[in-house]
Amino acid sequence: MRAAISIVALAALLASGESAAASAPTEISVDARKSLRKINPAIYGVAFASTAVLLDLNLPLNRSGGNSATLYNWRIDARNAGSDFFFESLPATSAIGDQFQNGFVSASRAGHAAPMITIPMIGWAAKLGPGGTKLAGFSVAKYGAQQAVDSQFFPDAGNGIRPGGSMIVGNDPDDAALAVTPAEATARVASLVAKWGNRTAGGVPYYIIDNEPSLWHLTHRAVNATGAHALEVAKGVIATSAAIRQSDPAALIVAPEEWGWPGYFASGFDQQSASRNLPAAGFDRVKQTGGLEYLPYLLRTWKAAGHPVDMVSVHFYPQGGEYPSEAAGSRTIQLLRNRSTRSLWDPNYRDTSWIGSVVQLIPRLRGWVDANYWPGTPIALTEYNWGGEQSMSGATAQADIWGIFGREGLDLAARWQAPKPGTPVYRAMRLIRNYDGHGAAFGDTALQATGPNPDAVSVFAARRGKDGALTVLVVNKGLDAPTTVGITLLLPAASTAAGLHAKAYRLTASGQTGPKTLTISSAGRFVDTLPAQSIAIYEVPAR
Repeated sequence: MRAAISIVALAALLASGESAAASAPTEISVDARKSLRKINPAIYGVAFASTAVLLDLNLPLNRSGGNSATLYNWRIDARNAGSDFFFESLPATSAIGDQFQNGFVSASRAGHAAPMITIPMIGWAAKLGPGGTKLAGFSVAKYGAQQAVDSQFFPDAGNGIRPGGSMIVGNDPDDAALAVTPAEATARVASLVAKWGNRTAGGVPYYIIDNEPSLWHLTHRAVNATGAHALEVAKGVIATSAAIRQSDPAALIVAPEEWGWPGYFASGFDQQSASRNLPAAGFDRVKQTGGLEYLPYLLRTWKAAGHPVDMVSVHFYPQGGEYPSEAAGSRTIQLLRNRSTRSLWDPNYRDTSWIGSVVQLIPRLRGWVDANYWPGTPIALTEYNWGGEQSMSGATAQADIWGIFGREGLDLAARWQAPKPGTPVYRAMRLIRNYDGHGAAFGDTALQATGPNPDAVSVFAARRGKDGALTVLVVNKGLDAPTTVGITLLLPAASTAAGLHAKAYRLTASGQTGPKTLTISSAGRFVDTLPAQSIAIYEVPAR
């Protein structure tokens, strides 16, 4: 009996040892002795947020853009989303997602956010029929049966693809649009300045030049069926920038808004030619850019023209299935979402989607701008989304992304689009930007913070300027089990940890909790246990 007890006891001891080893704290170090850089608050932007959302999330930037902005007609308040919605030209509505002019500026200003307005350069604008009625870019009555039509709202509007799968070509772009010149940009900005003042007087600070021009041959092929050439885009940005500055010389111009990985390296013409296996594939790379990749070519061309662009912007979406679903996705997708944010910064991470390369987006963009344009020009990610909005998987990814933006020195970012109130992603944003409900936010000067594995637990730290508080953001990406973290603060020589405490605010699938007070040892260390897929903000008061 005694031997049996000993064996049982030994087994229990071994099991206990395994459990103890498995639950050993994940050690995190925060070096508060030296600042990395200032965090630009403009990284906490979104697209098409209502005033209420801007105020609740304490967001400083609101973007009006996307495919509908390319053909927006400010004179009659009409839009056309191109391939996103059957190439229909139709009146804009009062919904925030249909606001591209004064209504958007008004909503943004009321939410204390800087508005970003997209100014087209494609050379076409949506038009409407008699009495403001809808018009079809690919009318079924005119061009025949098509694979899909807007059967619910406008059955005559087709998707421009014949039942057999071939594209309709040779259509008349005047069916649902009218030709315009850069003078429209001058007039439109003048109307905004007349109502809100110029940038220096508190008017619209940012003007984005169009949207994803190297995809026009797909998104807006009803008016632009041939892929845009590199020189065409370069000159278009220069001309549109000059047109904007005629009405607001101090306006900040943002371009080129390219869509993703291929759009950094190849013009629309070369992308279209390659996709069709045409003999002209690579034409622009050989004949126009002198062998330069597309984005560096744009930058050099702009530099030769002076300083037409004040901020260099691109878009990026993960390509492994993380987006666009709002659900968490499979376990495989969630684990991929945990690690694919490394494409934003990590020189050792090879994207496992069809991209198949090291993206290292923020350092890559910084290097391209400094080498080919004016060094130090701000860089922006004006569209991104890692999906999973209705899940904690999406929430942890969004928290990780915001932490990365601040640490890596991105200058501006806008998520596509503002998350729906009450979703986990919305709550994650609120935790970082307004965790106490009174405007308390993650700090504005980045500090060095390290942990063993950013795919499992990521950590970021910053000092808050207004009160000197130290803020630590910890993201537990783990899907299955709680994680205990041991956080050690390396304080300046003149400071001591004696008597310090941390206030902890947490977000889990059940919602936000806190503050919970945690004692910090004299060695500057405190311990907390985070549930699976959770986010925590720790606030340590200044000494």
